[in-house]
Amino acid sequence: MTTVVRYNYPITMNIGKNIKKIREQRGLMQKEVATAAAIHTSNYSKIEKGEREPSIEALDKIASLFGMTVDEIIHFEGKVPQEVRIKDKTASERLQLIEQLDDEDKQALYRIIDGMLTKSKFKDFFQKNVAAL
Repeated sequence: MTTVVRYNYPITMNIGKNIKKIREQRGLMQKEVATAAAIHTSNYSKIEKGEREPSIEALDKIASLFGMTVDEIIHFEGKVPQEVRIKDKTASERLQLIEQLDDEDKQALYRIIDGMLTKSKFKDFFQKNVAAL
């Protein structure tokens, strides 16, 4: 069984600088990118200057225009994080990894586990009682 762990981390780089580099490499004008992102040219200019952050929708449209993913834009310097695959971990190692999750993710995982355990116990109970008939 393979467990996939994704790391949550804050975005601390300036997305605007990356967008500007990519736009210039592709020979596009600010107006062209602003139009594709459905934002006003002055707002787009502020994004490139780092004075404001693009909305998720605008960033998605810009990525589409560039033929890239949002991750590729955010991590333009070649530092796109990869999924970390953890194989054959012991139960205690898995529990340690679960403890590193944020509270919301931990609670979601616990609900899934509780549901599976309840289903398993119900199945065992049902089989024992049917066998007794």
